[in-house]
Amino acid sequence: MNPKYLERLELNKILERLANHTSFSAGRELALSLQPAADWEEVRRRQQETAEAKLLLSLQPSLSLGGARDVRPLVRNAEIGAMLDPQALLDVQSTLVSGRTLRRAIMPKAERLPRLAALAQRIEECPALVAQIGRCINDRGEVLDDASPTLARIRHELAVARDRLLDRLNRLISSPENAAYLQEALITQRSGRYVIPLKAEFKGRIPGIVHDQSASGATLFIEPLAVVELGNQWRQLQLDEEREVERILRELTAAVAEHAESIRATVQALAELDLALAKAKYAYEIRAVEPELLPNAVTAGSPSKPFPEYLSLLRARHPLLPAETVVPIDVHLGGEFAILVITGPNTGGKTVALKTVGLLAAMAQCGLQIPAAEGSALRVFDGLFADIGDEQSIEQSLSTFSSHMGNIVAILAEANDRSLVLLDELGAGTDPTEGSALARAILSELLRRRIPAMITTHYNELKLFAQATPGVENASVEFDVRTLSPTYKLTIGFPGRSNAFAIARRLGLPEPIIEEAGKFISAEDLEADRILERIRRSRHEIGRATHAAQLALAAAREKEKEARRLLREAKRERRQLLAEARAQLEMAQEELRRIRETMERQQATKAWLQEDEQRIAKALQEQKKMEPPALLEKAEVLQEPLAVGDTVWVSSLNQTGQIIHLANGEAEVQVGLFRAKVPVLDLEKRQAATPSVKESEVHIALSPRPMPSVELNIRGMRVEEALPLLNKYLDDAYLASLPYVRIIHGKGTGTLRKVVRDILAEHPLVASFRPGELNEGGEGVTIVKFIPIS
Repeated sequence: MNPKYLERLELNKILERLANHTSFSAGRELALSLQPAADWEEVRRRQQETAEAKLLLSLQPSLSLGGARDVRPLVRNAEIGAMLDPQALLDVQSTLVSGRTLRRAIMPKAERLPRLAALAQRIEECPALVAQIGRCINDRGEVLDDASPTLARIRHELAVARDRLLDRLNRLISSPENAAYLQEALITQRSGRYVIPLKAEFKGRIPGIVHDQSASGATLFIEPLAVVELGNQWRQLQLDEEREVERILRELTAAVAEHAESIRATVQALAELDLALAKAKYAYEIRAVEPELLPNAVTAGSPSKPFPEYLSLLRARHPLLPAETVVPIDVHLGGEFAILVITGPNTGGKTVALKTVGLLAAMAQCGLQIPAAEGSALRVFDGLFADIGDEQSIEQSLSTFSSHMGNIVAILAEANDRSLVLLDELGAGTDPTEGSALARAILSELLRRRIPAMITTHYNELKLFAQATPGVENASVEFDVRTLSPTYKLTIGFPGRSNAFAIARRLGLPEPIIEEAGKFISAEDLEADRILERIRRSRHEIGRATHAAQLALAAAREKEKEARRLLREAKRERRQLLAEARAQLEMAQEELRRIRETMERQQATKAWLQEDEQRIAKALQEQKKMEPPALLEKAEVLQEPLAVGDTVWVSSLNQTGQIIHLANGEAEVQVGLFRAKVPVLDLEKRQAATPSVKESEVHIALSPRPMPSVELNIRGMRVEEALPLLNKYLDDAYLASLPYVRIIHGKGTGTLRKVVRDILAEHPLVASFRPGELNEGGEGVTIVKFIPIS
């Protein structure tokens, strides 16, 4: 694209602001040289890079290219054999480290950032070179002792030689014999040699070589002959050190030259990534969005919309104006018209509207996001042509009209139907009649060639032309006559007015003068103004009616949306009620199943008890027949004190057991397979009678006890009904060695639940209990754990 037109749109100022967001010189060069692309795929790639860079900054706000340098000139020097100094080598290392950091930040996100990952893939980390430079040079640019064994040895010897030299000089200046000859007892340097200050009048008293004297001549700086040899050794080692450092730097320079191509590729990739990140930062600064790219192919259109869509900008802002004060505009081009004629008063914003459209189109094709609202769209133009501003030249004998006409001639020669043409004050600067005639002819030519264009003008003839010509549309910038200030609002479909008489009247020009001025306006112009005013009013009424219809349609759609929502809500509630009913039926079926199982267990238990009672009674009768009378007596009840190991009768359990522990009025009793803590008052010491004759053995075979269920359902029972069942169930479950059981008491009023938990808290067989979890029944269930059987 012709840079002249881009400069008129002030793209160079945008690029300067963009460059301020770059991190190093190579990125800045790319930013300042950025030009709009005319290829649709290239523009899409650029926009994707910017969008990905914004995403990357949102994920890692602190990410930067700090440390990167454009070291390509240094690499060229290395290739031709020019030795690089330590700072240059550090710049190379810092650039490679910066590239490594950025690459490792982007590559793990390659699926989300494919464009940036493709750039990061080109970065060469050169780990061996980075390590070699780091081993030889520290952060202050000093060559380290560890750079080579030779350098380490030389520096060690250098330190020893220096210490010997200074020690000998210190002995000289601290000697009482020399104190009177010295100006001061100090050691200094002159021309790289250590010297002492000797008074000039005592020259020769301390033999040595004079290297310098003071400005007054009173002091001579001499190197005593006694230390000359030590000084020579120290100086020789300094030269050896310099040669070894130079050798190391040349070795590092050669390593840089070997990696020249990798370093250049890394710098180029870093520059492009720096540009992408700068675009993202600038987009955040101006609150920009990614524009939609319209299809590039030119279509024939339809009868109602004979032109393709060229652009549609929503709430577009000029990026060089303060975002807090600039008035956003809505503008579209294409569909029903390809040319937009903007009219209105001076300083009303016509030229700013032209520049906004042209500049945003150029920014989009540079890959920059645009300061507009979401949904804004632009096509990719092959050329952007702008004739904006006054370029009259005294040197070239060009008037304003000649300058504009020369630009228009060049534009008509280059533009095509894939271009965008922006013309400010078309036909101005000459006779109005001829100027408006030329302007209409130029618009007709643009329309014939289907070149999209936006122009500004003050000519009534162009307003009428736009109103009467298919494919051309009027637009206006509004002006508030009451405040004598423009509103900068762009309205498409209405021609503008200059408001000269109204402004003059508002400013206080006498009314007779205004009336006299009105007489000089031709009848044709008055008729044109009346026609445009009628058109304005008609369109205004149509706009109001359209707006009312749109409001009614929106309200109807809102009501339809609400009705659909209510219908969805009703269906959802119906499904929920059906689901709840189904769940309740399933719960009722489960409850019936449990009740049936409980009844079956109770019937089985009742039959078992009856059978056992009959067998036990029969066995007792047979035993009575065989036992002597002494054996038929019941065990005697002994009242002496209880002790551990005694056999006792536990009245609360109706069982005989053995005491295994006594403490604080309570006894721990082994009853069969379990232990129980009971009050001592519930115990009676027993001792079985000794038979006088040999007992006959009686075997009683009991049928196996049914295994109790892991849950007891007492929901809905009264307390007096539930307690016996609960106590018996706990005993049976414990004897059956169940680790835990589930008591279902329901929620209800909470009375049954409280009684059950009070009993569990005091029960000797219960280790702990808790309410059920939500999936276990919640507060309607208590989970019980028993004490382990010893």
